[in-house]
Amino acid sequence: QVQLVESGGGLVQAGNSLRLSCAASGRTSSRHILGWFRQAPGKEREFVAAIRWSELTYYADFVKGRFTISRDNVQNTVFLQMNSLKPEDTAVYYCACNRIGNSWSSRYEYEYWGQGTQVTVSS
Repeated sequence: QVQLVESGGGLVQAGNSLRLSCAASGRTSSRHILGWFRQAPGKEREFVAAIRWSELTYYADFVKGRFTISRDNVQNTVFLQMNSLKPEDTAVYYCACNRIGNSWSSRYEYEYWGQGTQVTVSS
């Protein structure tokens, strides 16, 4: 099994930055895809960013140029650096692990999920 624990969420003003962390433990590997999803109240859970190894990354269009995903394979931790935050970024952010490796953005192929961390951006 893989355990994922998110941290770093909070309340920030629009235009400011926040850094999320996801600590992974258990049977995980750097070849597994680690992704970030988010879900706002009343909306569908949507893909944000994902990383495989330490170099292969993929981003949703709405966060390109603002968010950066990175990975520390020694510490088994994935990060999401969020800059220029907007009120519409407000959501619960979830870390997920995809051991299959066939899809970057489909939530159905991610086997393990954290419990989420709340990000609130005020205007």
